[in-house]
Amino acid sequence: MRSQLGDASPAEFATAFEAESRHRFEQFLQGLDLYRNHPYRRRLRDAPVIWQAGGVTLRSYGGPETGLPILAIPSLVNRAYVLDLNGRRSFMRWLARRGFRPFLIDWGDPQEERAFSLGDYVLHRLEPAAAEVLRLTGQKPAVIGYCMGGVLTLALAQRRPDLCAAYIGLATPWNFHAGSGGGLRLLLETREKVAEAVEHLGFLPVDILQAMFSGLDPGSIARKFRMFAGLGQTSDKAKAFVALEDWVNDGVPLAGPAAQECLLHWYGENRTFRQEWTVAGETVRPGTLTVPSLTVVPLNDRIVPPGSAIALSDALTGSPGGTTRLDVPLGHIGMMTGSAAVRTVYGPLARWLRRACAETRS
Repeated sequence: MRSQLGDASPAEFATAFEAESRHRFEQFLQGLDLYRNHPYRRRLRDAPVIWQAGGVTLRSYGGPETGLPILAIPSLVNRAYVLDLNGRRSFMRWLARRGFRPFLIDWGDPQEERAFSLGDYVLHRLEPAAAEVLRLTGQKPAVIGYCMGGVLTLALAQRRPDLCAAYIGLATPWNFHAGSGGGLRLLLETREKVAEAVEHLGFLPVDILQAMFSGLDPGSIARKFRMFAGLGQTSDKAKAFVALEDWVNDGVPLAGPAAQECLLHWYGENRTFRQEWTVAGETVRPGTLTVPSLTVVPLNDRIVPPGSAIALSDALTGSPGGTTRLDVPLGHIGMMTGSAAVRTVYGPLARWLRRACAETRS
């Protein structure tokens, strides 16, 4: 279009700009309408619950009884089934088919946890869940944390190496001031106001969470629905889009004290990166981790900038348990649900787990 408009008058340019804007907006509306009326529904039966505390449950995905147990811990602000999206994209079921014995923390809705801090989730939910996996299997689980869940999982692994065989952080933020995008600046500038709303309500509502994440890349919503409008609606790609979009829109509120910590201590004061974040009075210091660790950094991540996740890898360098970093050319969600996830993330992760845990046992 630029070459065509190179010699255009201001009036011609304005006309072309208006036509293109209208075309894109119509594409967006078409894609949104197609999504809202798409017949796809997630019909995958949830794995059975084997343990519960408050609103938090632990789900078992089977696998051989002698397999290495895996405890997967997703973000607090999204539904856990992103790791069990559908029959074609399920990290948990893939692990079970590869000889592991995976378990998934499902945070549920924070009813009994409304007064929980981040440390409370570690102390009163993650530690008992890991102890339950150890009791059931007779083996310490490798713990895998995704996004915000990776930070909580790190605290678990540092505090309780007696309950953890290894630590893996998937797209885990550590330097909350990394990245210079306008969305991040807006989040930092508005955190105090959002924190005031949280204090008044007692929790961080889903709508505000959605707006905050959308603000990290404001143009992404229009782009993805325009793309969807161009897909064959019976194609696997269209069904995958709907499955993922349903999950994105199926958020959960965040308990008030935990939200305050995220906004003011993590994003505001960057306490994780400065190694000032504490759980039960103990400072979380990655360099002291005594179990082997792996960080997986998606280089196309717009939610957790690569620099934020790389900071965790750097902080783990020199830790007694040893550490490895894997960079992948994927985005934040695509690393777990995309068509390249099995080859790029699942496979290398499984090989690392087998090697690291075998060395630990020997």
